[in-house]
Amino acid sequence: MQIPHYKLKHGSPYPLGAKYVAHDIHNMRRHDDGSPYAYKGGGVNFSIFSRHASSVDLLLFESSECEHPFQVITLEKEKNRTFFSWHVFVKELPIGTWYCWRLDGLNQPRESGLRFDKQKYLLDPWARAVSNKRWKRGSACIPGDNGNTAMRCMVVDEDYNWDGDKLLAIRSERAIVYELHVGGFTRHPSANVNNPGTFAGLIEKIPYLQELGITHVELLPIMAFDEQDVPGHTADLGLKNYWGYSTHSFFSPHPGFCVTPEQGTHLDEFRDLVKALHKAGIAIILDVVFNHTSEAGTNGPLINFKGILGDIFYHLDPNDKSIFYDYTGCGNTVNANHPLVSRFIISCLEYWVREMHVDGFRFDLASALARGEGGAVLNNPPVLWGIELSEQLAKTKLIAEAWDAAGLYQVGSFPGYRWAEWNGRYRDVIRRFLRGEKGIVREVATRICGSSDLYESQGRLPISGINFITCHDGFTLYDLFSYNQKHNEANGESNRDGCSNNLSCNSGVEGDTDDVEIIALRRKQTKNAFAILLLSQGVPMIYAGDEFLNTQKGNNNGYCQDNELSWLDWNMAQQNADMLRFVQQMIAFRKRHHALMRRRFLTGNPAEHKLLPDIYWHGPIAHSTPCWHDPESRKLIFTLAGIEHDEPDLHIVMNMSDEQKLIELPLIEGKCWCLALDTSRPSPNDIVLREQQHALNDSHYNVDPKSVVVFENITI
Repeated sequence: MQIPHYKLKHGSPYPLGAKYVAHDIHNMRRHDDGSPYAYKGGGVNFSIFSRHASSVDLLLFESSECEHPFQVITLEKEKNRTFFSWHVFVKELPIGTWYCWRLDGLNQPRESGLRFDKQKYLLDPWARAVSNKRWKRGSACIPGDNGNTAMRCMVVDEDYNWDGDKLLAIRSERAIVYELHVGGFTRHPSANVNNPGTFAGLIEKIPYLQELGITHVELLPIMAFDEQDVPGHTADLGLKNYWGYSTHSFFSPHPGFCVTPEQGTHLDEFRDLVKALHKAGIAIILDVVFNHTSEAGTNGPLINFKGILGDIFYHLDPNDKSIFYDYTGCGNTVNANHPLVSRFIISCLEYWVREMHVDGFRFDLASALARGEGGAVLNNPPVLWGIELSEQLAKTKLIAEAWDAAGLYQVGSFPGYRWAEWNGRYRDVIRRFLRGEKGIVREVATRICGSSDLYESQGRLPISGINFITCHDGFTLYDLFSYNQKHNEANGESNRDGCSNNLSCNSGVEGDTDDVEIIALRRKQTKNAFAILLLSQGVPMIYAGDEFLNTQKGNNNGYCQDNELSWLDWNMAQQNADMLRFVQQMIAFRKRHHALMRRRFLTGNPAEHKLLPDIYWHGPIAHSTPCWHDPESRKLIFTLAGIEHDEPDLHIVMNMSDEQKLIELPLIEGKCWCLALDTSRPSPNDIVLREQQHALNDSHYNVDPKSVVVFENITI
């Protein structure tokens, strides 16, 4: 089929990117085989922003693998530029056309930060679909033509039938977040899905998510990222960027998670996932990486921003603008509070909500977004307030990883009021408590009650804290109790990468063992961790696979392990069905106790409809003084009053000592206690369903070492 030479119009500066326009639906042109080609009178408007470009070429390709463009369109300043936007309308150009840009201008990195290279093929920063099939990162890192090895963008149809789908308005206090990697969740053969490692594969696992009981999935980065962005010695081992914290195209779903990306199905495949999750009552949160891009530092590749907006998009050293300030540990830092960059970020987020129905965002190294010119920390960063105050984002969850790689730590002080934070303070003290550290029960109590010391004085709420013990970055939960040290040799960096302060405990032996007592202790500790997490005020977050004892063999930095080391082995769900059952029932237990999902902080005052205070702390004897100041103490005991009129009260004991403790149950008139949970008991007696509970005859109970025990009361 002969490709025509398309005619042009001046075009419009808005919208940025490539926008297909069908003017006349009744005058569709067709290929010789009868397939749709384009609407007569329609076409595509292209627009790109570059203040300092002296010339701009738009390159059109038949496919993502074509080496040479079938048409090169040179834009003219007098006709195709409005202020700093370059634009052109290509008449009757069809959906499915691949394209990229070439820009020329000054190449003065040191003096101005400009890095124009007229031979570099650049991605459209606003592209809705990209292909990385020809991509070779090394070619983009050196001057000269990289047309044979550059990525391409596609003109796509953005229409979609949502079938009435809307964002899910799940109250934060009722949220249970489940962090997962789209690829790793179903790439293992045991996942038994038709399209492993894709959005479609995840759809097939939605029944599992429903049975587990979570309310939100938090997806590791799904915006198009550079899989080749790893250190050279890591790449030499055949490893690649797996986690995806190397974004280059913020408007495009990652092609590696699509079944047919070469057909430009990126948007539809992702939207199919969103619609299916919403239909199942599960909301979707995206982990987004606006703190840096995959273009790295001085010697990194020209992919898009460096070759288009190199003087404003990144923080540069004012004395030598070829040097990138690096507050992220990834070579560059996005200059997020520059007006144009701020607008880009907010527009991108609004797009994912408006057009893709995303329910929220978790911002990687979010404190980097609080930095202004020169890297100074701003009290009121415009981009963060712009996100918080955006009307289109008003119903979404906003979650900050409230630190960056340069030492800025803002847990409890992140700018804004609507933001929730990954509560690193919760993670650290609960890990210490679980491994048996003494004298920290006072802080443990503060954390499980919602971290009022961090949030209450600012008028914030318990839901401002995302409580977690593990996440993608670090040990899995089972490994937390199986290794004292990280074991990252497989990453090719001589075990130097990854955090060395894991606050873990190997339970007696480093790594795998046949010792039945150690194995039993590790399983019990995993139950303890889930119990404490789901009994805490705030928003709990679970890392995928922890519920069935997934292991990474002590690797705490699996960013480059796109293989069975990081993939979920679904055989483990069968082998550890008792553990999976425990987590399912623990989630269900939390959901039926409103007292565990309070929106406001506990006060110690009588609860509504109750004679009891909302929380009462005990020593080993009921109503005795808690051991707040005992340097040897490793236990917490408290009674939590139900909120609803007929909701049971809870009596909770957390004993992380090495000794059995005899505790006394408090006497409540007209009530008797039933055992609901004891992590020291074998399954299925470790968690007792409500209908199977029975009243205890004794007012005392022996709590085993390293155990969590919970009682519910019933009316006599």
